[in-house]
Amino acid sequence: MKRIFLFPGQGSQAVGMGKNFYELSQEAREIFRLADEVLGFSLSRLCFEGPEDELRLTCHTQPALLTVSYIAYRLLGLKPDLAAGHSLGEYSALVAAGSLDLAEALQLVYNRGRYMMEAVPPGEGSMAAVLGLEYDQVEEGIKSVTSGQVQVANWNAQDQVVIAGKKAAVEEALARLKPPRSVMLQVSGPFHTSLMKPAAERLRVDLEKINFRDPEFPIISNVTADEIRSGSEARELLYRQISSPVLWYPSMRRLPELGVKQAVELGPGKVLTGLLKRISRQWPEVPVMFNVEDMASLENCRQAISG
Repeated sequence: MKRIFLFPGQGSQAVGMGKNFYELSQEAREIFRLADEVLGFSLSRLCFEGPEDELRLTCHTQPALLTVSYIAYRLLGLKPDLAAGHSLGEYSALVAAGSLDLAEALQLVYNRGRYMMEAVPPGEGSMAAVLGLEYDQVEEGIKSVTSGQVQVANWNAQDQVVIAGKKAAVEEALARLKPPRSVMLQVSGPFHTSLMKPAAERLRVDLEKINFRDPEFPIISNVTADEIRSGSEARELLYRQISSPVLWYPSMRRLPELGVKQAVELGPGKVLTGLLKRISRQWPEVPVMFNVEDMASLENCRQAISG
């Protein structure tokens, strides 16, 4: 029975995340101590106590989610057949697969968050989730926008597409699309669009300094929806990922052909298993899904899988 591990991205963070692991596991405490030391500030305090607006800053959210997801992976003590991570979550997957050292990844994602925040001045860019329209409808509808640049940033499910770009352009796009529902996302910039090219070029310098090893298990890339199997490929795709749309729906749609029967989300929340439930509705066989965000859910998952 093939198993995939899913690692969440920005939007899954919540004040209090990881605290239960910290209180009940020596290994979790050691990983948090390493994160605090590498970053030069108390990431653990920020995860456990907030404030929420500080935790929501992209340069804080990214190392926080990486740390908690990696702790969940380590404490679960099981290996997947393959993995996937949503945006930032791809770094968590690469650390779990041994392609990246945790300390190097923490510094990388902190820098990545800072570069992304600085690529577009605050207030100039925005992102919006378009719900109830399919990808082709959204892609076609945004072509007629005249007030600035707007692109598809995330293809999350059949009827869930995130657009991003200049604020006025995103607003015009929503007015033209008239989706059944839309949500403006509380983020600091138009991530996964060509407006992030300056951030990508800055990150490339950091990526080139790091030795990426071949992953111990394949990881489905956000950029291509194909498996990453080498360290050099991982480096190149992380560079491209910043300014490319996240192809989550095409990635998850491959699971039946890959023989995946179980999916485990490692980290706070159930965003990715929630998306997978929607995506897999019409499949002949829906994967069995678990999430691991604290010790109780970890034990439930472990018992269900081993039992």
